[in-house]
Amino acid sequence: MVATSEFLLTIGAILLLGLVTTGLAERTLLPRVTLLLLFGILIGPQGLNLIPEFFVLRFDMVADMTLLMVGFLLGGKLTRESFANAAGSILLISLLAALLALLMVALLLVLAGVSLPLAILLGCIASATAPTAILDVVEQTNPNSHFSKLLLAIVAVDDVWALLLFGVGMAVAGHMEGNGEVGFVHEAIVEIFGSVLLGIGLGGPAAMLTGRIKPGEPMLVEAIGVVAVCGGLAMYMDFSYLISAMVMGALIGNLAKHHEYPFHAIEGTEGLFMLVFFVLAGASLDLMSLSQLGLVGGLYVLGRAGGKFVGAWLGCRMAGTAPATRRWMGLALMPQAGVPIGLALVASNEYPQYQQLLLSVVIASTVLFDMVGPILTRLAVRRAHGPHLDDA
Repeated sequence: MVATSEFLLTIGAILLLGLVTTGLAERTLLPRVTLLLLFGILIGPQGLNLIPEFFVLRFDMVADMTLLMVGFLLGGKLTRESFANAAGSILLISLLAALLALLMVALLLVLAGVSLPLAILLGCIASATAPTAILDVVEQTNPNSHFSKLLLAIVAVDDVWALLLFGVGMAVAGHMEGNGEVGFVHEAIVEIFGSVLLGIGLGGPAAMLTGRIKPGEPMLVEAIGVVAVCGGLAMYMDFSYLISAMVMGALIGNLAKHHEYPFHAIEGTEGLFMLVFFVLAGASLDLMSLSQLGLVGGLYVLGRAGGKFVGAWLGCRMAGTAPATRRWMGLALMPQAGVPIGLALVASNEYPQYQQLLLSVVIASTVLFDMVGPILTRLAVRRAHGPHLDDA
């Protein structure tokens, strides 16, 4: 009974105080993501310790559900209309932003004396971004500008590049360490194609059936149900549930033409999950890890920030986007969370000799990018907004 009362009190307080935080975000320079993270730190184990331990231990489940919904919503923005004039731009900018982050991190670390295999692994991890934070900032700041739509489309395909680059990087590092296997490239390709096929297999029927029970509007139950089934099957088959959810969302967004708002139901609940997600993320952050950044961590942060900025700028320039888009797109891609830590755990398990440095650098830098990245994204979305952004 006590556990139930603690759970209800905690979730109720988080939701109500989260609303206050949302109001504060509209009146300050800080985005909602950063304020929610700070709020989570304040009431978490490193602050007032007001969140019950069993609640923090459920963070992984909340994170998975939130990322599933974010993937579904991002996929829904990849419609034929959004890709009609910008498909090449989206792929080019996202690829160059990922590649330049990898190359700049690896180069700086090698120059600092880090072994090449470790530098490559950290470079591959640096290529990923945080779709949840970026989506929340965009939705809270200016979701309908051309810049925001281009940014969300870029973020939607970013994890595909990150997964591919990581697979290649793991294989290259294995060769350098005397392990001649190329299994990680094969695994990455299988995971991506498997995720895509799962998204298509679920998205096709869902697009035809959604909204049929109540004409004109999909039901909340069917919307959350299809997303949950997608995530559960992807996890069971060791696929990327984020990619599967994106593909499924894109298919429904493009094929479900018998009603106007196929994502209305999810959009009504996604905010709740994101609010709890960021508060628990803040409570789970280990601020002491920042003290472990050191020279390698500092170069990693510098290389990733510089690589994302230069890569996005170069991609925008090659794609012929407006100057404002070139100027601000790189800053908008700074948030990094979730996926990099997962990749670091995979790499550290395969190469235990790098485990301590890998995990300390990635965890510490993730905390930093978690706090600062959303601020830069909000600044970019605000500054880039304007009628001149017809390039997206």
